Amino acid sequence: MEETTDGDPERTSAPQLRRRLGRADLRAVPEARRALRELLRQWGRPGKSEIAELLTSELVTNALVHTDDDAVLTATVRPGGLRVEVRDFVTGRPRPCAPYADDSAQRTNGRGLVLVQSLADAWGVRPHGVGKAVWFELDAGAA
Repeated sequence: MEETTDGDPERTSAPQLRRRLGRADLRAVPEARRALRELLRQWGRPGKSEIAELLTSELVTNALVHTDDDAVLTATVRPGGLRVEVRDFVTGRPRPCAPYADDSAQRTNGRGLVLVQSLADAWGVRPHGVGKAVWFELDAGAA
């Protein structure tokens, strides 16, 4: 059994989405967005829900494009906010890549993480037995 929420005691009673994403199956990106949208209907934070969909798309896309294995998406709604985590089975740590003024339009690797870094209230990468989990949190009380 996989643990995806750092042992959070609220995990069992909180509404949760959990999806296994097939290797290199980019159809999983819009499917993940739709499933997350459904989960977030009860959250009642439309502006934050749109941000959550965008950031989830970035993490799912990264996991599917930059790894050669499946991934697992977990999203948990708690009274304090939302936590989304995408776990993959590759040990390399992703790094945000800020765009430069003279950067070519063709270079896009790492820019999705800049969005995550900019828009999430918290984010990070944590190792697990085989691979890593990239996560972000949005606080329900944040503006």
